[in-house]
Amino acid sequence: MSAITEAQAGLGLVEPCLERLPAYVAALKTGWSPNTIRDVSAEELAAIAADAPLFLARLRGEAPGIARLPDGTEVPRLPGKVFWIWDGDFCGSINFRHQPGTEALPPHVSGHAGYAVVPWKQSHGYATRALGLLLPIACRLGLPRLLLTCDEGNSASRRAIEANGGVLADRVEADGTAKLQFWVNTQPRSVEGDPLTTI
Repeated sequence: MSAITEAQAGLGLVEPCLERLPAYVAALKTGWSPNTIRDVSAEELAAIAADAPLFLARLRGEAPGIARLPDGTEVPRLPGKVFWIWDGDFCGSINFRHQPGTEALPPHVSGHAGYAVVPWKQSHGYATRALGLLLPIACRLGLPRLLLTCDEGNSASRRAIEANGGVLADRVEADGTAKLQFWVNTQPRSVEGDPLTTI
């Protein structure tokens, strides 16, 4: 990873909480979606209105949840957590999911992590930095590497993955779209200008 910028230096991952929820809601109301496959902004706003504490508990991995697949099928959500990317304001989200004791994932899960940065914070390296901050968390949970997937044409996401040491593993087709799969080592590595950050 290259040296971090001043904007990235103030960037962190925070657990979803009631205090910061209004900023998340504001992003959802603009039409931003934390899901890059389908727009879930309306669903998330409805869930927050129905029971904000339960919604937050599910994001933090403290309550079971259901994942809705693109075809509408519902499956139990894998263990994991969502972190909000924060620079003093809401910037996006990054999630981590895994099956304890293995790096294997069920067929409907394309990778261990996914991220979505709000449009007005894109092109500042925030996804790159957020992924870098997530890697030591995954390492502490016993995963030596993470599988990450991006659309073949998503050069910004590919750069974020490669900047964190991602190595191309495969090219696959999913729902008619070419996807690239990368393995990213979670072990700490010394990078000049980028001290290891923990939560």
